[in-house]
Amino acid sequence: MARWFALTVAALSVGLVPGLSLAQEAPPVLEFSFSNPGARSMGLGGAFVALADDATAAFANPAGLVQLVRPEISIELRQRKYSTPYTEGGRAAGSPTGWGIDTVDGIRTSFSDETTSGVSFLSFVYPGTRWSLSLYRHQLAEFRIRTEINGLFGDVQEGEIRRYEDQVTVTELDIVGTGLAGAYQVSDSLSVGIGLSYFSGRIENQGEVYGLDNFPETLFEANSFRPDRLHVISTFDADDWYLGLNLGFLWNFADDWRLGGVYRQGPQLDYELYNRAGPFNVAPEGSVLASVTDRAIAFPDVWGLGVAYRSPNGSLTIGFEWDRVEYSMILETLDSEQVDTTDVGMDDADELHLGFEYVFMQTSPLIAVRAGLWRDPDHRIRYEGDDPFSQALYQPGEDLLHISLGAGIAFKRFQIDIGADLAEAVDQFTVSAIFSF
Repeated sequence: MARWFALTVAALSVGLVPGLSLAQEAPPVLEFSFSNPGARSMGLGGAFVALADDATAAFANPAGLVQLVRPEISIELRQRKYSTPYTEGGRAAGSPTGWGIDTVDGIRTSFSDETTSGVSFLSFVYPGTRWSLSLYRHQLAEFRIRTEINGLFGDVQEGEIRRYEDQVTVTELDIVGTGLAGAYQVSDSLSVGIGLSYFSGRIENQGEVYGLDNFPETLFEANSFRPDRLHVISTFDADDWYLGLNLGFLWNFADDWRLGGVYRQGPQLDYELYNRAGPFNVAPEGSVLASVTDRAIAFPDVWGLGVAYRSPNGSLTIGFEWDRVEYSMILETLDSEQVDTTDVGMDDADELHLGFEYVFMQTSPLIAVRAGLWRDPDHRIRYEGDDPFSQALYQPGEDLLHISLGAGIAFKRFQIDIGADLAEAVDQFTVSAIFSF
């Protein structure tokens, strides 16, 4: 299912306005990925739940593990290049004055560009007569972003201009799943699977809010973020583990046709949030201004259903998949008396995946080519209240269309695949290998 979850999470950890409550803070931008492993799945546009016919089925759909007839070892290397937009400054309300940096009629958008790479999947599968077991390790998410707000202006009322608090934030996310999955063949046409994943997750976000270099003289000048003007340091930390379920089925309901389904439970991580005074604060430096503890943030559960057709000679495969991603769980777990999400919204997403594979059966070794596409609906958090600054910072995103390409070569006991998934905001490339013995 090679899926990218790109969203803004209401972690509510930066952008503190002096004197306001914690619930009025601004959430950091957070983009993360829970992508299915395997270059073959990527090349098929993520339409893999009804196929699940290699070692990556341990995560994609554990019911497919019974299709393997020999023990297998699988490894994948993946690179991801992503660009995350954020509001840097400009005009949230009113017309620019033309003074200093207040010259833009509208929002100034910048981008945080990052690249991650490494071993993303490693597994071992041992098949029995009517059952199979698998151990695996999967890098579900690895993400970093640096954002800066420097000169966001708005007319509060006639003759009064406000500058939103200048700030620098850095967010890092890392989630690894180590799992045990098993499958059982109920009949010649039906198999079921179950998996248990141990998620180890870490989220670190630090936001620094700065006063102007020299108020009011530099009200319309760029902030240099001097250390002595540091007003508030806000930290959001989650370093936790969680056990999640993975359930699947695979049904050959007609000749050359199969139906597959999966449910994957997302992790839930406890977090702590602290706002501390900087040197440019009336409170003593380092003192705690506000805090939230003993709370949890949940990542989305996923429901998937797919259908696949394979031609009688095995050369052509077509897969289609629908996935329901429950992004609203994020806000539901954050919403409390301590963290108010009344004026923010986030929609669940319905992803549609379509993929094609053609295998040249006359060649030795076998050679396969693949192509696919999938639609990723907008699921960024958005502000739905009346404050123009929050409207500027937390705007709806756009639906993204991903195009994928891939190829593979299969020997008797060894297979290697490559894949690419290309979209406006993120490109990812992968190579995976499977060795059976």
